[in-house]
Amino acid sequence: MSVAMSDIGIKKDLLGRARLGGARDVLDFGCGTGTLALLVKQSCPRAQVKGLDVDEIVIGAARRKAAAGGLRVDLDRYEGGRFPYADASFDRVLSSFVFHHLDDMRKKTALREIRRVLRPAGELYLVDFDRSKNLFLRLIFSAVRLLDGRRQTRANASGLLRVMVAAAGFAPVEEMARYRTILGEVTCLAGTRG
Repeated sequence: MSVAMSDIGIKKDLLGRARLGGARDVLDFGCGTGTLALLVKQSCPRAQVKGLDVDEIVIGAARRKAAAGGLRVDLDRYEGGRFPYADASFDRVLSSFVFHHLDDMRKKTALREIRRVLRPAGELYLVDFDRSKNLFLRLIFSAVRLLDGRRQTRANASGLLRVMVAAAGFAPVEEMARYRTILGEVTCLAGTRG
């Protein structure tokens, strides 16, 4: 585990791990204000990059950031359930810091949808909070759980995110990195669509 890292530092590290060189189509699930999607577009200008989020306000902020940077990124609203994309549409799906906002049922639905929209041998790279071996970091994440909801963060706090990714049909599922943050410990998981 590295020294404490910021959100942007983790996203940049994720970008380096995601092997995007040959990726034509990339989805950022839970794109928020578009930081990761825009980093992808900057590093792979030829890739078609899409962002998907439930919050129309943050999608608006992402659109403004893309326009200000002169970057073409398609940003779509997610209503829950089925993603608004055809089967096998993407080479890579990236997701950072969204799964701890989803309850277990929504986590499972999102993972099934991510698998569905990935091409054969497509890859998922997921960054989110995970159970720490460090008691102090677990205590810090307990405070985060109070804000984000115990039901939504249960799988993260229990170290079950990797199990859920594997159960959705990704194999192998590897832990690529762990990061210490001011809010708790974070894992970077990678899985290939089986």
